[in-house]
Amino acid sequence: MEIIILYVIVGIAALGFIVLFLKFFGLWFRALLSGAPVGPARLIGMWLRKVNPSVIVNARIMLTKAGIPLESDMLETHFLARGNIMRVSQALVAANKANIPLPFQRAAAIDLAGRDVLEAVKTSVNPKVIDCPDPSKGRQTIDAVAKDGIQLKVKARVTVRANIERLVGGATEETIIARVGEGIVTTIGSSDTYKTVLENPDGISKRVLEKGLDAGTAFEILSIDIADIDVSENVGAKLQADQAEADKRRFQAEAEKRRAAANAREAEMSAEVEENRAKVVLAESEVPKAIAEAFRNGQLGIMDYYRFRNIQADTEMRRSIGGEDQTPDGGGGAGTT
Repeated sequence: MEIIILYVIVGIAALGFIVLFLKFFGLWFRALLSGAPVGPARLIGMWLRKVNPSVIVNARIMLTKAGIPLESDMLETHFLARGNIMRVSQALVAANKANIPLPFQRAAAIDLAGRDVLEAVKTSVNPKVIDCPDPSKGRQTIDAVAKDGIQLKVKARVTVRANIERLVGGATEETIIARVGEGIVTTIGSSDTYKTVLENPDGISKRVLEKGLDAGTAFEILSIDIADIDVSENVGAKLQADQAEADKRRFQAEAEKRRAAANAREAEMSAEVEENRAKVVLAESEVPKAIAEAFRNGQLGIMDYYRFRNIQADTEMRRSIGGEDQTPDGGGGAGTT
């Protein structure tokens, strides 16, 4: 019974060995013939570590044929870090053919940082052109106003080359576009007249390039070319007209405020006059009462009363001749009888 169990175990082991041999023999033999041998034990170890052996073998063969010998451990490490082994290997081969120094550690770091390392190498060999502003962002031109108030609409094209050494931590294309746009606006804004800009559009390129806009970016600016300049509206005159209209409305508001204050003061004075007139009428209404009280107390005689009425009538006549309004009194309008 023990012998049978032993035979079963040996048979299972032999069957497993045959399966593994058939599974990895093709990769092992292909790597051996390519001059980049990878041992069967290492292939099995990759399989157990959930590393795709086919990717590692293909990348090692590619690098070996390009004259870049690389240990499979480094490729496995980058694979386990979820890097793109084939993309990095292609970038290393392209950089080697173009005589661009690019060690595997830097290429792996660029790839793990989320950058396309192969595209970066291609851009380093064959510079790319960036439209400024980027049409895909919605804006078609960079608008700037010269000192004479004329607005210019500018389109620029920036030729850049990737800087491999600054790919990790370097700013992207958006920074280049923003800096170039800022430089164009500053250059046009410092021009005395828009005609100067139209006569020498290359002056914009020179002044913008002098600012070193590629500092801290993943690119090297080779040239800035002004593709188009269009004359727009007179922004300065429009702003002056808007300011004049605003000043006009402000002055009108202040005048209306002063007029309302004057009307309020006039109404206040009228009310005060009416109040004083009421006080006069009230005071005059007390005169007959005082006369009656004087009669009762014997302080005023009948002749005194007639003399008072004569003086009052004479005063009213003088007022009438002078054109003044006759003030009503409590005794009516009776004259001398």
